[in-house]
Amino acid sequence: MPRLGMLMPGPAAHSVATLEPFYRGLRELGYIQGQNLAIERRDGNWKVDRFPALAAELVGSNVDIIVAWSTPTARSAKQATNSIPIVAGVMADPVGDELVASLARPGGNVTGTTFLGPELVAKRLQLLRDVVPGLVRVAALWHPHAYGEHTMANIVKGIEDAARTLGMQPCRPIVLTRSQALSPRWCKSVRTLSS
Repeated sequence: MPRLGMLMPGPAAHSVATLEPFYRGLRELGYIQGQNLAIERRDGNWKVDRFPALAAELVGSNVDIIVAWSTPTARSAKQATNSIPIVAGVMADPVGDELVASLARPGGNVTGTTFLGPELVAKRLQLLRDVVPGLVRVAALWHPHAYGEHTMANIVKGIEDAARTLGMQPCRPIVLTRSQALSPRWCKSVRTLSS
């Protein structure tokens, strides 16, 4: 029976909504957990320092493939194995974060999807300026563990460069903890440029 390892960045309760469509897709393809597919899942509870040990546990349990649901979990899985295939469900900049050699020829054992379009930062900022006439100062909200350091630095630099090009004044990034990022205060008072 094939063994699928899953490395989730958050707690089990958070993963339920994320995983239901994934499990449904597996069922539609004829894979039923416990019948013809074994699933080993590890939940990181948003503790990035735990990801490497959890990835090593999955490798040690002899899974046939690892599904990693974020850039940090994919990085931990890649560090744990260079032979087990890794599918990353949500990567920001897989090339910049050194998960793959290039998008055209990833090489290695990591594949998956990416959603970040750094080249769109200027357009997003322009749209924000169009919606908020008179906008002069902008700042990036930065969750330090959301993506790799390289990617986060490039995002902030892109925002700063785009702001200057559009005649705006960039401010220092506001570093948020996970609890701050999810607090009602921030959700009500801040609009972000979502990737």
